[in-house]
Amino acid sequence: MVNVKGYISSNFTKSFLTIFLPFFIIISLVFLVRIAALTSKIQMNFSELILLYSYSIPEIFFYTIPLSFIAALANVLIKLSQDNELIALYALGLKSKKILRTLLLLGLLFSLLLSSISLLAMPLSKQLYKSFKEKKIKSAKLNIVPGKLGQKFGNFYIYVKEENNNTFQNIVIYNRSDETKEQFFSSQTGEPKHYKNISSLLLNDGYGYTYSESSLKQAQYDTMEIFQSPKKSWRKVESISTYWKQIETNPVFMKKMLFFIFVSFIPLLSVYLVASFTMINPRYQKNHSFIVIFVTTLSLYLIASSLQKWGTTLSLIITFIAITAFGRWLFHKRVAKYF
Repeated sequence: MVNVKGYISSNFTKSFLTIFLPFFIIISLVFLVRIAALTSKIQMNFSELILLYSYSIPEIFFYTIPLSFIAALANVLIKLSQDNELIALYALGLKSKKILRTLLLLGLLFSLLLSSISLLAMPLSKQLYKSFKEKKIKSAKLNIVPGKLGQKFGNFYIYVKEENNNTFQNIVIYNRSDETKEQFFSSQTGEPKHYKNISSLLLNDGYGYTYSESSLKQAQYDTMEIFQSPKKSWRKVESISTYWKQIETNPVFMKKMLFFIFVSFIPLLSVYLVASFTMINPRYQKNHSFIVIFVTTLSLYLIASSLQKWGTTLSLIITFIAITAFGRWLFHKRVAKYF
C-alpha cells in the first residue's frame, strides 16, 4: 500500500505542476501589467517593481491552487482509469476508498496551505502593497507633460499647454467627484511644489467653476493650491489579529473571511466530487474530465461567491457538511458500490 500511495502522489505531483505553473505564469503577467500601469502615476525602479510583485504572490497562489488541484486530480484519476491501472489495483483487492485516501490527504494538506495563505499571508501582503503604493504616490514628483491629454493629478484630470522654466502656462483642470457634481478650473500659470513627501500644484490668476444639478458657482482666485493626495500619513500595517478583529464591527470582513475559508477548503471538498466521475471503467464509461473540471470549479466558486454576499458562520458549516455528504454519497453510488 505504501508503494501505491507513493505512485499516486508522484503522478499527482507531476500533473499538478504541469497545470499550476502555466496558470501561475499567466496570472503573474496580469498582475505585472497592473503594477506596470502604476508607473504612469509613480516612478519605480526595477527592484521596487519586483518588491511590489512579491506582495501579490500570496494572492496569485490563492487563486491558482484550487483550480490547479481540481484539474490535476481529474487528470490523474482519468489517466489511471484509461491505463487500466485502477482496474489492476481493484483486482489486487484494493478498494476504491483506500485508493482515494492518498488524494484526500493531499486535499487536506492543500486546504491547510490555502488557509494559511488566505488568513495569514494575504492580509499582510495586501496591507504592505497598499502602504507601499501610498508612500510612493505621496512622495512622487509631478510628471506632467505639456500638450498631453488625459493626464491625472490626484483625483483631477489636468492639461498644460506649455512649460517655461518649471512654470506651467495655460492650465485646465477637471474633476468629477460624483455623478451630480463637476469642477472645472483654469489658470494662467502654475508651479509644481514638493515638500514633506507631498506634491502639489500652486495655481495663479484663474477661475473656478462648480456645477451641480441645482446650481452653478463661479470663483476667481489669485492663488490656489491643489494637492495630489490627501495630506495625511499612509496607513500602518496591522497585525493579523488586529486585521481580522474588524469582523466584530465590519460585516464586510466577516463575508471576506467566509469566502477565504470556503475557497481554502475547495481542494478537500472536491476530492469525492471529482473522483465520482473520473474513477471509471474505460470499457463502459467515457472520459468527461473537462466537463467535470468545469462544472465542479464553477459550482464551488458560485457557492463561495454566495457565501461572500449572504453567508453566515452557520451557513458555512451547513454548506461544508452538505457538500461532503453529497460527495460521499455520489462516490458510493458511482464508484465504491462497484469497486
